[in-house]
Amino acid sequence: MFLAESSIQLVPDGTLLFHLILVVVMVAVVNRTLLRPINKVLEDRDKNILGRVAEAKDLLKDRERAMAEYDQTLREARTEGYQLLEKERAQAVKAKEEKVKAFKDENSRAVHQELQLTSDQQAKVRSELEGEAESLSQLITAQILRRH
Repeated sequence: MFLAESSIQLVPDGTLLFHLILVVVMVAVVNRTLLRPINKVLEDRDKNILGRVAEAKDLLKDRERAMAEYDQTLREARTEGYQLLEKERAQAVKAKEEKVKAFKDENSRAVHQELQLTSDQQAKVRSELEGEAESLSQLITAQILRRH
């Protein structure tokens, strides 16, 4: 029984309505003075963060596009360089082949001239030897016939 006497029993009266109105006014005041500015700051921060995230995504897309262009340009430059090197190499090989052919032709002409000169000298020497052989044979015949 002692507990029942010391416990507080709520009886609805006019103060309950006053307390409810007071709580509603306090919530409105707290909402207006504290929560609204905090929510605005949070919204602004979210917008700022989302804006920066969007800006970062745009920058990333731009960087990826620029890298793709750079890679494409680099591939084109390498291809052009390889083509230029191949062209230069082909020209060098062609020039070398032309020089080798010219050298071979010159050597062939020189050998042919030397062979012709040697053939002419051979014919000349043969005719001289035949002439000398003829004169020696006549001399030998004359000497042999005189002795007989």
